[in-house]
Amino acid sequence: MPSKVYFTDMRATQKFNLLDKLGKLFTEAGLAGIANPGDLVAIKVHFGEKGNTSYIRPQFIRKIVDEVKKSGGKPFLTDANTLYAGSRSNAVDHLQTAIENGFGYEVVNAPLVIADGINGKDYISVPVNLKHCKEVKIGSAVVLADALIAVTHFKGHEAAGFGGTIKNLGMGCGSRAGKQVMHSDMLPRIKQEKCRACGRCHQWCPTGAIAVGELKMAVVDEKTCIGCGECTVTCPHGAIGINWKNNQKDALQEKMAEYTAGVLKNKKGKAGFVTFLTNITPDCDCFSFSDAPVVRDIGILASLDPVAIDQACFDLVNRERGLPGSKLEGREDAADKFAALYPEIDGTRQLSYGEEIGLGTREYELIKI
Repeated sequence: MPSKVYFTDMRATQKFNLLDKLGKLFTEAGLAGIANPGDLVAIKVHFGEKGNTSYIRPQFIRKIVDEVKKSGGKPFLTDANTLYAGSRSNAVDHLQTAIENGFGYEVVNAPLVIADGINGKDYISVPVNLKHCKEVKIGSAVVLADALIAVTHFKGHEAAGFGGTIKNLGMGCGSRAGKQVMHSDMLPRIKQEKCRACGRCHQWCPTGAIAVGELKMAVVDEKTCIGCGECTVTCPHGAIGINWKNNQKDALQEKMAEYTAGVLKNKKGKAGFVTFLTNITPDCDCFSFSDAPVVRDIGILASLDPVAIDQACFDLVNRERGLPGSKLEGREDAADKFAALYPEIDGTRQLSYGEEIGLGTREYELIKI
């Protein structure tokens, strides 16, 4: 049976503005019913990297916060720390960036909680027993919340083809070590010139596979190493390289879906999804810049099915003509805009695999309000 995906375009009037339309969309899609009075409600957002300007406007997030409060829920905004060394790789810098980008309490009417804590170590291992992951490392604030609303900016992505709800939840809620697991199948390598033999990597290694050797330098036992990524994100000197490549085709997208399964495992009937088809840039909001949008602003969608809403967004973008002067120039009529941007990536694998593992269905009914 097709899932229902609710949609509103960007038209507005003096009597019914976009914030009003967002509130109606929230109610019509059933999101008002996922939180009971007193529930702690995680609103998963992307605060935007410093220098980025395409993330969802905080005023829209405020509207969703207010709608959650109407049901008696206690909302907080959350995101997990990044694997790369940018302006959001620890909670202090992350919160500072969020506030500078407009997500202060006085604007959004809710506190900010970094899901995996001060340095990415505050996570809960959730069993999923799937193809790539037996368990996934999810930021504890997300797991411990009673309900979840993912508010997603749909756009292109250099490693996944496009980033929608599945990426926002799977990659976005994974701890720093979890992000390493998703990005790479390769074992860590020590950068000898940077190692200070501090031993911190050994303290965090769950199998004892890394330790300071006789040469006063960290050494990895490849037979014991399980590639969990803890040492990579623990080293304070950058001596253990981050591996970004996967040896298996489609592994990144499949792992994102498996992490999404972990995020939603204890949220049955308690999760909803809102996606903005605005400022549809070719790259992720993790970049410290925002390139020109590749298609026009289309609208806002809401659903209780993460796969269906991503499929609907994918289809709506591909019905548009690419904008001249954008990264799609010369390929404005491409049937798959994201494949035109990243021809080596089939971004739909996250959708098909998400359907395979029971996240939702790719069949949907688009209901315009």
